[in-house]
Amino acid sequence: MDANLRLWRAEGQSFWQRFLLWADALDPLLLLKSSNEIKRTRLLIQTNENTLSEPIQNDQTKQAFLLSLSSVHPDTDKIIPVLFRPPAFMPITLPLVIVSSVQHQARHAFFSQFAFHAYTAAFTLVNGNGTPKAEEYSLQQKQILLGLGAISYAACIGALPLIFMNRYALKSSLMQLVIKKMLPAPLFGLTSAFTVAMVRSPEFDNGIEVMDRNGKVIGVSKKAGEKAVMETALSRAVLFGTTFFLPEVLMYCVQRARLVKNPRALGPARMFVTMSVLAGMLPASFSMFPQCGEIKRADLEPEILSSTEETEFFYNRGI
Repeated sequence: MDANLRLWRAEGQSFWQRFLLWADALDPLLLLKSSNEIKRTRLLIQTNENTLSEPIQNDQTKQAFLLSLSSVHPDTDKIIPVLFRPPAFMPITLPLVIVSSVQHQARHAFFSQFAFHAYTAAFTLVNGNGTPKAEEYSLQQKQILLGLGAISYAACIGALPLIFMNRYALKSSLMQLVIKKMLPAPLFGLTSAFTVAMVRSPEFDNGIEVMDRNGKVIGVSKKAGEKAVMETALSRAVLFGTTFFLPEVLMYCVQRARLVKNPRALGPARMFVTMSVLAGMLPASFSMFPQCGEIKRADLEPEILSSTEETEFFYNRGI
């Protein structure tokens, strides 16, 4: 079992533990570390197998694990490209979220949401489970095609309410409230979950590796793959559904209470609220389900169970 997964098993049993770990691992300053430093850190971790026998107390060891969590894929042991590492997720998605939330013309909304879903789909592809091997079948081509289709579909769905509003001159205050304030949150949540499911659909079809408690790979399970993808899709829906919904509610309260006197300050205030919500929801959504997922014996395929007497199995859920 990879060192990252061993850490999640040792110190990520509860939501609060996972939240605190992700809050540290999402530090954007970790993006400044060089590849050589990351490799040295991984070598240090891999040669010290006893670091996880008890909670980490040494600050140097903790920083080494945080760098590993933020930079290295636990299935392939490869360094993740800097733009798609977890600490880069918020700095890149924040402007895309803000731009997408203020568009009121269908064409502009389509392009802004296309860019938003393109990045989140690429992030999902890079950080998904690494069990399926591209050398054995045209996995990458399939994922790219499915991803492009999902991105285009999600962008069209996101722009569709504005198309109807402009085409049929739906200018009433109620329609404006529904289309511009209420619909974006559920639409972004559903389309974000949809892109995750499409990009990682090979995990449904081909399965992912499951391990026993000692880290030995027992087999490849489609049921574990389905569980991993569905959990990740749900967490992504919660992340962006809340990120688009909560700022609208908070800004409504701010305007009703007249906490901002100058109308020109509403724009910066909205940006600050959106940034705050995204900053809090990102580690929360990543922590909804264990990163080192667990699946019971009764939920696995019979062909896997025939080779072992273990009752609990583990897998990399991906992000």
